[in-house]
Amino acid sequence: MSMLPPSEFAPGLTVQRIAPPLKLSDFGLIAFDMDSTLINIECVDEIADAAGRKAEVAAITEAAMRGEIADYKDSLRRRVALLKGVPVAAMQQVIDRRLQLNPGAETLVQACRAAGLKTLLVSGGFTFFSDHVRDRLGLDFTRSNVLEVADGALTGRLVDQHWGDICDGEEKRKMLLATCAQLGLAPSRAIAMGDGANDLPMMGAAGLSVAYHAKPAVRAQAMVSIEQGGLDRLLEVASPG
Repeated sequence: MSMLPPSEFAPGLTVQRIAPPLKLSDFGLIAFDMDSTLINIECVDEIADAAGRKAEVAAITEAAMRGEIADYKDSLRRRVALLKGVPVAAMQQVIDRRLQLNPGAETLVQACRAAGLKTLLVSGGFTFFSDHVRDRLGLDFTRSNVLEVADGALTGRLVDQHWGDICDGEEKRKMLLATCAQLGLAPSRAIAMGDGANDLPMMGAAGLSVAYHAKPAVRAQAMVSIEQGGLDRLLEVASPG
């Protein structure tokens, strides 16, 4: 694969270190971040809205996504603690009223599936939302965090899971590599898409890294940066045929 400097491949679509067109069928797995990548919102911020703490939580989220908070796990625990007392019904309202797939999500997932790729959703967000997105898009694998619930409301804590700690950037990378191993794929045959600093570890481990309307540090490191339009603009670089 040729190593080329950054260039505008098409309006709002930048590529670097690769020479398009690529073939989607040369890959075997695509891993997606969820919040602000596959979907239009940051779920933790929207839950916080129900607690009257959206501005406070959103400020921590923004700093974490920009890479200004070194300890993502700590930042997530701080945000989740602020959600104590939010009823589960309020989370369902986020799904019903606010959560939407980002443009091109269904088209890209369908094209990947048709080309023989497996799909992985790996998120620093929560299973309450990732399970919904998984089922809606028919994704093969998911990994995210579990919010503790008691008496129909959030406790402000996360549930420890059997496979490890909080799903942060390093855990995203581990999940991508473990899924590749499970499928018998070299990591070079994986695509990773994200928008925030905690996506960089998995993007660095994949053969093709894609930034979607991402933070500056993520755009700078991604091989493909989608700055205008939907997720399916990846198909301009990696043809489904």
